[in-house]
Parts: sequence; structure tokens; C-alpha cells
Amino acid sequence: MPTQPNILFMIADDHRFDAIGTMGDATVQTPILNSLMARGTTFRQTHIMGSLVGAVCVPSRAAVLTSANLFRSGMQEINRELAVWPQVMREAGYHTFATGKWHNDKQTFTNSFADGAKIFFGGMSSHFEVPIYDYDASGAYPNAAKYIGEKFSTEMFTDAAVQFLQEYDAANPFFLYLAFTSPHDPRTPPAEYDAMYPPEEMPVPENFMPEHPFDNGEMRIRDEVLAPFPRTPEIVQQHIADYYGMISHMDTEIGRVLKTLEAIGQLENTLIIYTADHGLAVGQHGLLGKQNLYSHSIRVPSIFAGPGIPEGKTVDALTYLYDVFPTVCELTEVACPDTVEGRSLVPLMNGSVERVRETVFAAYRDIQRTVSDGRWKLIRYYVSKETGAGTNCIQLFDLANDPSETTDLSASPEHADRVQSLAADMQMWQIETNDFLKDTPVLLR
Repeated sequence: MPTQPNILFMIADDHRFDAIGTMGDATVQTPILNSLMARGTTFRQTHIMGSLVGAVCVPSRAAVLTSANLFRSGMQEINRELAVWPQVMREAGYHTFATGKWHNDKQTFTNSFADGAKIFFGGMSSHFEVPIYDYDASGAYPNAAKYIGEKFSTEMFTDAAVQFLQEYDAANPFFLYLAFTSPHDPRTPPAEYDAMYPPEEMPVPENFMPEHPFDNGEMRIRDEVLAPFPRTPEIVQQHIADYYGMISHMDTEIGRVLKTLEAIGQLENTLIIYTADHGLAVGQHGLLGKQNLYSHSIRVPSIFAGPGIPEGKTVDALTYLYDVFPTVCELTEVACPDTVEGRSLVPLMNGSVERVRETVFAAYRDIQRTVSDGRWKLIRYYVSKETGAGTNCIQLFDLANDPSETTDLSASPEHADRVQSLAADMQMWQIETNDFLKDTPVLLR
């Protein structure tokens, strides 16, 4: 048995942070993820830093791979000056294997993985007709080698992971990168899972709105035109039902991977991580997509389980998705590169610290910025003549008493100092990350 733990890293596409049964959503059925939370540590305040393009998954995955901020990590092309997580693990002796979605450049993939199967270089497709490649050690991946997968995406990628595990007999530990395209649209769960969620029985979100109350600068992007305007409760209920069906199906397939680990005797020696590249509105705030900075879109699941991980623990400290890279380095005793910006979460796991950062910051294109200290959250909307956004406003939310972000307190005189303080925090983050809007002042009411 390897002396270092194996690594199973699973990342979903569009899975909102609370769309797991024991994370607070009583409607969605996720027994496998519930059990993973019970045997590990869950970070309840894990954020992404946003996106500079509509395809939020691209920079989010780049940040995971590099543990660098949004303005530095790169987009589809990873910043070549930065260390890349799976490549670091490969060079440290791990056998790296990937299956599923890869939405970044092929050269980085080739440098990172010694093996793979059912590889999807792209953003989205029909879940029944995913264009995939077999692993190509040369890194060429010519179009002529592409073919259509034979199964529903989640099952196909899981099959590849299971086969890898069943056949793996090397002495060195493995790093398995399993990237689902679920629950991204088109949300077409298999019939059994579709039947689990009658639309008329889906609770309408507390923060449901027929339309967003003002132009946020991105009101008609692809995600937002998946349903007509204004939204109706019935339309939102259908989208939620489809979304939950996809999640429950994925949950079952994750169970197959964990059962395989157990069958080959590696479950107790494998560090298991489950997360997602971003969340999704699915009817909240009058929105459907993730091109916004509300919690439903920038917070993601973050579950760690395995050797050395406290069981049944939840952590409410502010964390980033890109903290996973340095965390795994510490857990596996692999040297963490100097280019890494994330923070190891091990001190939070073992209780030696209460927090690893005071605030988190996120951006969306040139039109939205946010900062939060965990209790209070400021969102700034910038005027953009190109997009037609003319709001030029701010929002302030008390997340402790208003987690659904329904009541804007920014105009209240009693919160004026708080707005000023958060605006200063935002500017500090913008300077630190070299945000191209760093010299644009936050306009206060």
C-alpha cells in the first residue's frame, strides 16, 4: 500500500453549495454526499473568485489548477508562469489519471496527466452525446480521434474512473481527477431520477422574483434565456426538478466510485474531495445562471474525507475553492510551490486557527464586484455603456439574518460606516489582485 494517501478529486459543474441534503436543502436526495460529509470535514463558506467571461467554469477551473487569483491564473490558457496542481502531484510521484470535462488548454492537460479516458475538451454538450477522446500521450488530440460517448455523461465518466481503480496495481499512489459535466444544462436526468422530483412539489425559493429588480449588466446571457421573462413559479419549479434529478443521479454514480475504492482496499487510504466549479441561481433573484455574485452562484460544496481528516466536522470560516491545492500538498507532504496564493485548510480542520482570511472577494466581468466578511456583504455594480447596464449602484446584505440576500441595507444611515469599511476592503482586494478596475472608486450612496 502506498505510504502517501491516494487522491480522488471530484468536481461537478453548476452544483450550488446548499443543493446537498445535509447542507440545508431537505428536498434534494443526496445520500452518498451526505455520508461523505459525515465521515469528513465540510467547509460551508467556500467561494470562487468569479469570472471575467460568461463561461464561469473556465477561470474557476484554472484557479483550482493553479491556486492563483482570477486576474492571474489564466482562462482557457493556463498562465505558464504558474505551477499546476496535478502536474505537481505527478512530479512528486503520483500516477495522475483524468476523466470527464477539461475546459482548459490541452498542453496543461498533457503535462498534468500520465493517463486518462473519456476526456471531454469543452464546456457543455448533450449528456447523451458527449464528444470525447481517449488518452493521447503525445497531447495532439486531433479532431479525427474524437468520437461520441456511448452513455449518459455521468455514467460514462464514472465507468472510466471505476475501471481505472479496478485495474490499478502500481506501488505509487494515484491522483484521480473526475470532472462531471452534471448538473449543467441541458438538465435531462435519466427517467428514474426525473421521476423523483415532480415539479409541482418543488418548493419555490424564498428569494424567487419574476425578474431581477434592476439591470445587473448581464440580463440576457445564454443561461438567462433558458426560460421566458418574467419567470413564473411553475417555470422555476420545473428547472429545480430537473436540476435535482441531475444531482441525485450524480450522487448515485459517486457512490459507485466509493464502493470501488472500498472493494480494492483503498478507501481508508484515499483522500476524497468533492466540490464544484461554481453554483447556480435556478430561479433565485429572478435569475437562472451563474453570471452574478449572489451566494447561490459563487459558493460551492467543499467536502474533504479520508486519512487525517476529522469526521463529521463543519467549518464556517471563509475559504476559496483554490485553497484545495495547498491543502492537499500539506496533507500529502508534497512541497507547495511558491506561486500558490491559496491557504492550506489543514489548520481549520484541526482547529488550530479560526480563520485563514478575514474577507473574500469576487468579480464578474467589468460589471460586478463583491466583498464579504462572512456576516456583511457588499456588491458593486459598475456602469457599462457597452452592456447597457445603468444601475451604478451598491447592495449591502446582512448574511446572518438574511442569507437569501433579499433585503438591501445599503441606503440605511446606520450602515454607512459599514459600507465604507467594506468598500475599503474591496479596494484592497482589487489592488492586491491587480484587478483592472482597481482605480475605479466604489460609489457610495
